[in-house]
Amino acid sequence: MIVERLNYRGQYIADHYRGNRFLNRYYAKNDIVNEGKNLIFDVMWNDATQIAHSAWCLGLISITGFSALAATDVMNSHAGWTEFTGYSQANRVAWGSIASASQTITNTTPATFSITATGTVKGIFITSNNTKGGTSGKLWSTALFNADVPTVGGDELKCTYTLNS
Repeated sequence: MIVERLNYRGQYIADHYRGNRFLNRYYAKNDIVNEGKNLIFDVMWNDATQIAHSAWCLGLISITGFSALAATDVMNSHAGWTEFTGYSQANRVAWGSIASASQTITNTTPATFSITATGTVKGIFITSNNTKGGTSGKLWSTALFNADVPTVGGDELKCTYTLNS
């Protein structure tokens, strides 16, 4: 008897650079929110419209006002966290995934955030809307890094996200 389980798991990795000098690597285990899980079912079995792979973007979670992540978080309602927007890109940074292979999908070229503000990044998320600070689109995943990321202007966070089953 073959038993298959749909058990998505993933990991974010953020490499922190200051002045081209590597400072640290931060990890965050994937937590798919309810909206993300429902999206899989609706696209696969209920004729919902697929979201183009080019629409998925990474955003950063600020320590400011942070209390918790929740499975029920959506882009227009996530009371436990706010978005860190202290980076120079006009929009959230594109995830840039490549075609899946061996039940894995990732971005082989890191999504780079060019930091402009002193602050602390607590975590990361992926959404289908690129508007920095925006509240529309679908939220796929949220995660907290294994340690808070202290930033200053000129830093870079180079982020990858890998999802597999």
